[in-house]
Amino acid sequence: MKVNTIPWGRDIPRSTSDEAEKETWGFWQNRINRASLVMLVDQGILDRDSARTIAEAQKWAEGEQAKPGAEPVTDIMPLEKMLISRCGQEATLIHTGRSRQDIYATLNQARLRTSVLDFADALNSFRAKLLEIAGQHTETWIPAYTNGVQAMPVTLGFYLWAYLESFGRDFDRLREAYARVNRSSLGSAVLANSAWPLSRPELAELLGFDGPIENSLDSSQVSLFDVPLEAAGIASNVAVRISTLLSDVAQQYAQTRPWLLLDTSSTYSSSAMPQKRNPGVINKARAKAGDVIGAMETCYTRAHNLPLGMYDNKESVSEDNSAVFVKAVHLLALTEWAFTMLRVNKERALEELENDWTCTMALAEGLQMHFGLPFRVGHNFASAVVTVARREGWIPKNFPFEKAKECFREVTGKLLGKPEELPMTEADFRKYLSPEYVVRTRVGVGSPAPESTAKGLEKTRKALDADRAWVKEARSKLARASSELDRRFEALLK
Repeated sequence: MKVNTIPWGRDIPRSTSDEAEKETWGFWQNRINRASLVMLVDQGILDRDSARTIAEAQKWAEGEQAKPGAEPVTDIMPLEKMLISRCGQEATLIHTGRSRQDIYATLNQARLRTSVLDFADALNSFRAKLLEIAGQHTETWIPAYTNGVQAMPVTLGFYLWAYLESFGRDFDRLREAYARVNRSSLGSAVLANSAWPLSRPELAELLGFDGPIENSLDSSQVSLFDVPLEAAGIASNVAVRISTLLSDVAQQYAQTRPWLLLDTSSTYSSSAMPQKRNPGVINKARAKAGDVIGAMETCYTRAHNLPLGMYDNKESVSEDNSAVFVKAVHLLALTEWAFTMLRVNKERALEELENDWTCTMALAEGLQMHFGLPFRVGHNFASAVVTVARREGWIPKNFPFEKAKECFREVTGKLLGKPEELPMTEADFRKYLSPEYVVRTRVGVGSPAPESTAKGLEKTRKALDADRAWVKEARSKLARASSELDRRFEALLK
């Protein structure tokens, strides 16, 4: 998908992929007609001579639709009229046991299926980019924030690993939702099946679905109120996390000396201020995340308070209406490009840490762990050091050790009843306030220590490989079903 880094101007893609662009209503009505003919013959509902005649007309109609300038087919009736013009009213036998209701429900499920797989591919590509960057920065010390304030030193690799875990859960949701998306409504007619003994399982198989939605009312009516909305919700969920992730990067642009920047080839300059290098792709992606969330809400609004059988909800997440997945795939492409262009200044990130008192928890821990002091004594001592430092303008590297001793005597005098001497050396004091020391000494499952992060990223890589293989197999299965449908349809012509 083409990525335009300028945040203004309309450049919304038409579909989630070139494949999705080709899979129009007309495309799927033709595929459904082919499947119907094959099934009707297999079930003995339609004789082979009639099937051959209709199949010839169907193939002719497909050729007519493929001609340059041909009017797109967006309803079953124009296609039926084309068949009738070729072989008379016998053509209408193809419609045995069917209705617009089950046909439209089926073709929209098929198109949603393609959009979900396209979104899965885009999500996996983005995950791969984050994984690549994370693997390069398991020892790039950066600040982590809570309540908008520096909280703990971590690494950039650890930070991105956290998001990778979250996006992995999104893929799990997507894979689980796909099992519900990839079910067929075809053969359920208006909503209660017909008197004809159609094989709904065969229709589903011919079109690449894993099977039919069993209850016929659910199949063509009720499922339309939950299956597409579930899928849309997953895309929106991803957008929320991407918006949060990008806001952290965008925040750097307010600093005079950022430690995260985009390569200048992906920024744009101000029309009036020569110094400006604006992060256009980040701004555009953040806006696109809002578009995805808004599109999802549109889907829910359209579905809300509609009675069964209404047209509006049948394509609530497709590109023809709110286009949730078109926007979501575009969002992932923009965000992946932003991270491709990301440039990290490791020295500046470390400086950011060393200019604040982000490591003082380790100072308190050290007094408890290595010198046997109660937790609250260590905590109050570390807090007192920070209070004095901020009042007088000191940072960890130049805070006078004698002042640290004074703080300790004051705190122990209040908490222990008598002033005591600080048991650690100045070397200990500086060590505990070192970002690298703090990160390397974090223990427990999932810590930011480089070895822990490296192990976590390796698990993430294996999970991503499995997820990519799943998408590849899902697409292969659809391709095999499509080839089999064509083979069986062509057999009707002989």
